[in-house]
Amino acid sequence: MLRGHATCLEHDLPPPPELSQTAAAAPAHDEPSLGRRPPGAGRVRWRRLLAFLGPGYLVAVGYMDPGNWATDLAAGSGYGYSLLWIVLVSSLIAMLLQTLAVRLGVITGMDLAQACRRNSGRKSAFAQWVLCELAICATDLAEVIGTAIALNLLFGIPLSWGVALTVLDVLLILALQQRGYRQLEAVVIALLAVVFLCFAINLVLVQPQWSEVVRGFIPQRRLVVDVDMLYIAIGIIGATVMPHNLYLHSSMVGPQRLASASEDKATRLRYYTADIMIALVLAFFINAAILITAGAAFHTEGLQEVADLREAYQLLGPLTGTALASVLFGVALLASGQSSAVTATLAGQIVMEGFVRLRLPPWARRLLTRGVAVIPAMFVALAYGESGIGKLLVLSQVILSLQLPFAVVPLIWLTSRRSVMGDYVNGRLVTVLACIAVTLIIGMNMTLVALVLGAG
Repeated sequence: MLRGHATCLEHDLPPPPELSQTAAAAPAHDEPSLGRRPPGAGRVRWRRLLAFLGPGYLVAVGYMDPGNWATDLAAGSGYGYSLLWIVLVSSLIAMLLQTLAVRLGVITGMDLAQACRRNSGRKSAFAQWVLCELAICATDLAEVIGTAIALNLLFGIPLSWGVALTVLDVLLILALQQRGYRQLEAVVIALLAVVFLCFAINLVLVQPQWSEVVRGFIPQRRLVVDVDMLYIAIGIIGATVMPHNLYLHSSMVGPQRLASASEDKATRLRYYTADIMIALVLAFFINAAILITAGAAFHTEGLQEVADLREAYQLLGPLTGTALASVLFGVALLASGQSSAVTATLAGQIVMEGFVRLRLPPWARRLLTRGVAVIPAMFVALAYGESGIGKLLVLSQVILSLQLPFAVVPLIWLTSRRSVMGDYVNGRLVTVLACIAVTLIIGMNMTLVALVLGAG
């Protein structure tokens, strides 16, 4: 039986005493009990589900961070509602892949990084770690830019100063970590609620044509011949299905977070799956709301190149007839950037420990990741200003999409191996769907590269 490793959550985010005691009392690896389920194990009890809620929302943060905003705004302003189906497909792929991450974490007691290291050669594991670190830096770059723009819009702070101030959010994260992961999850859920409420109000203000919105969920062949449209579509996928979330989620549902010693793996798997599904449905609605808002407010008015967050903020008020729309946009952007910063730090520590068994203090890890992101953001802010910052934000999401297969392929491979998962190995249908998803991602990436090279 596989032996689980400790994760950063055991050190930096200690569980409450009552959870620690039950986790210690629970067997490290109970045997699969698919044939002998306890009464009620086949259904989700909603009151019991509350004890499992949290990891899904930490993960869902990555699906609605400032990088999503940039790609959704570019899609909505440039193509109206035509790319809503990409948002939907991306969300469905995310649900499938995050469910696989849950299965890996619950069944093996290891996160994805630890499992990759155990089942890969040293050089392969090191290469995977480097690629994952690049993805995390791209993620943090989006958060730096989004937060800096939000500070500029709401308080008039110059972009370069805003970029520099994002380094200070390490203090916020350290304070939250000291209070335990339950408090951390509560803060993140509150920030997500702010984002959801702001865009729900903005949807009412922009008054979209809902019949046209529905048509946006129908796939279009234009995507494969329009390089600009494909570029944005890949950016949406990269912003939605984020590689570091797979590592984070598989760690968050590990044995250190057992809610009760009486629940077997099948039951825990069911509750954690329900948790991530609810969270990602919320993320889908927020992403769709951003795109719909951009389509209704900008595309229908002939403004088809509003990919810049600042420009969107300035235009929303006049186009909707109320300054409230712009303020809500800025508040939601700031909340999104701050909540995303938490997950990038946690994921960075997890992949560093899992792949190379190197552990840094939380403050050092946060400063390292943020420092790598601040340098290019500061350079672009000083050299190219607002337009350059906006393009850099979209580019960061395309980089995430290009790196995504290097996280997804090992995840599918591991969860499809009986030697790793035992009786909980993926079924044939799940494996086929996962392979279709990763093939779609790789195919779109290769098509984009071919189109770019052909245009050059």
